Amino acid sequence: MNAISHLHLRRSGRRPAPESIVLIVVCLAQLMVILDVSIVNVALPSMRTGLHFSQTGLQWVVNAYTLTFAGFLMLGGRAADLLGRRRVFLAGTALFAVTSLACALASSRGLLIGARALQGVGGAVISPASLSIITSSLPEGAARNRGLGVWAAMGGLGAASGALLGGLLTQLFGWPAIFLINVPLGAAVVVLGARVLLEGRREGIPRHFDVAGAMLVTLGLVGVTYGIVRTEAFGWGSAQVLGPIGLGAVLLALFALVEGRFARAPLVPISIFRLPTLRAANLIVVLMYAALFSMWFFLTLYLQQVLRYDALEAGLAFVPMTLGVAAGSTLAPRMIARSSVRVVLTGGMLSASTGLVLLTSVRPGGAYLLDVLPGGMLCTLGMGLSLVAATIAAVQGVPSAQSGLASGLLNTSRLVGGALGLAVLGTIADSYTRGQVRAAVPALRALTDGYQLAFAVGAVCCLVGAGAAVTLLRGRRPALEERAEPDALEEADADMLVA
Repeated sequence: MNAISHLHLRRSGRRPAPESIVLIVVCLAQLMVILDVSIVNVALPSMRTGLHFSQTGLQWVVNAYTLTFAGFLMLGGRAADLLGRRRVFLAGTALFAVTSLACALASSRGLLIGARALQGVGGAVISPASLSIITSSLPEGAARNRGLGVWAAMGGLGAASGALLGGLLTQLFGWPAIFLINVPLGAAVVVLGARVLLEGRREGIPRHFDVAGAMLVTLGLVGVTYGIVRTEAFGWGSAQVLGPIGLGAVLLALFALVEGRFARAPLVPISIFRLPTLRAANLIVVLMYAALFSMWFFLTLYLQQVLRYDALEAGLAFVPMTLGVAAGSTLAPRMIARSSVRVVLTGGMLSASTGLVLLTSVRPGGAYLLDVLPGGMLCTLGMGLSLVAATIAAVQGVPSAQSGLASGLLNTSRLVGGALGLAVLGTIADSYTRGQVRAAVPALRALTDGYQLAFAVGAVCCLVGAGAAVTLLRGRRPALEERAEPDALEEADADMLVA
């Protein structure tokens, strides 16, 4: 039976909205979700002062969001498939807006971290539902790949532009403003989405939600990440570190057991991994985000703590890098049409790796134009190219009925890579800095030495990702690459820029 026969669409007597309007709605929500991952970076020093965070505690403002986001993405994707993509998308957006307000009003570290965790749950519902709406609404080929390119570009632009917007809002209104901006954005998405989105869900299957699986994978990731962060204070061989890591590993093993043996409707059916391009794309995305998610964190601290930029100046310093992501995301569909996903993804990862190598030159008394901008531009150009190529590879050939699952898996890989990468690289940088201080190295020099080591490890991650793209991405080219006319590609690029 054709997979499309399992898809139920309730049109409520309405004619479908134009594709461009649907894309605007879902991509605005995706932009808001990814923006909230990066917008906090420039505001971190202000939060540290206002709520008295420690250096490692500050990481949890970021990781509380990314870990719950990653842990509940599979559940969010399944909910979109079973309950209806429109209904789940709108509910997730409403939750995200309410918890954003709670973050802005938080008066203590615990309240802020708790609200960020709930905000991550809202993001975990929005992101797979938005991508599932695109993949189920647009036919496979040029139209769908154009939509996927716009969706991926919003993710890249959100990650890059968050620094500028965060700096502006923090400088003018204080750090709570970075969360308050989501309230009107979320309200606009809910109102417009209720008018233009059509309902869609799978029919004829049990409506069972693998809540146990979602809890196990989330708590497992939290345990592993918490243990890694604790190495700063206790060392890798201590019970305070090995205990949480071991518990997290056990919970993740139980998650695999539940998914493979006991779950009536597993979050991650083993059959989905039979698609070789999906396996390869997710591996590469984990490596890419482990390196580049951490890059934003370290560059923000370098600009403000070492070069003494204020929040707005630091945000402005990221503007060229935002343009780098936009350029890479815009060029990627055209480059894929003329070569292949494999070539573009390999080139993007090599560009990011080269940029991180250049960033190892950061030092006290350094210059933005010499030490930050060249490496940052190569990183963000590679990020834009790789995001679009990896997204197309990950969903290529996935049945419509499993689009929510595939999109949730891809986003899980992005956030797991980002959270664990920040925990590992942050711990490596901080431990090295502490060792340098004990060796009587000046404080700023010790700080930048730690950043240099983190950038070097990130460069290796991206290089391994490039090797994975070369060796694992084989087979026929996606539909966008077949029989693509130059004029059609020009139109696709123009539509992407407008959106």
